[in-house]
Amino acid sequence: MLKLRLSRGGTKKRPVYKVVVADSRFARDGRFIEKVGFFNPLLPKDKKERVGLEVERIKYWLGQGAQPTTRVARILGEHELIAMPANGNNPNKAVPKKERKKEAEEAPKTEAAPAAEAPKEEAPKEEAPKEEAPKEEAPKEEAPKEEAPKEEAPKEEAPKEEAPKEEKK
Repeated sequence: MLKLRLSRGGTKKRPVYKVVVADSRFARDGRFIEKVGFFNPLLPKDKKERVGLEVERIKYWLGQGAQPTTRVARILGEHELIAMPANGNNPNKAVPKKERKKEAEEAPKTEAAPAAEAPKEEAPKEEAPKEEAPKEEAPKEEAPKEEAPKEEAPKEEAPKEEAPKEEKK
């Protein structure tokens, strides 16, 4: 898979990045297919020399199926080459580190117990329809076809409601 990504250069604590097209299996600073720009994060945002992009080549590679990484997607979005990606919402970044550690220590105690109990409660519910299904299959053959769909419809809805609960936890 082709990626548009940053390749780091420069010296220690003074990074300069190349915007490159590379196979996703190649190393970050290793082999790449083509250099299509640069990014210097040390310069102020209003300076022209902060970012340089070869617009035509980037459009070509995007057309070939290259996927930009999150950082490159933001750079391309700022230069209106692609739609600006949505900002990731991480509300924990605004909380001081000391408070995050306290919450992390308290959270497993409070959240782990309900999480452990919830699958136990849901497991019998899932097992019960499995047990009932063979019992209803025998009458299904004898009973008219109209009754069978009515009985199956509630069963299909119940597991769908339970499945999202497991995914959220």
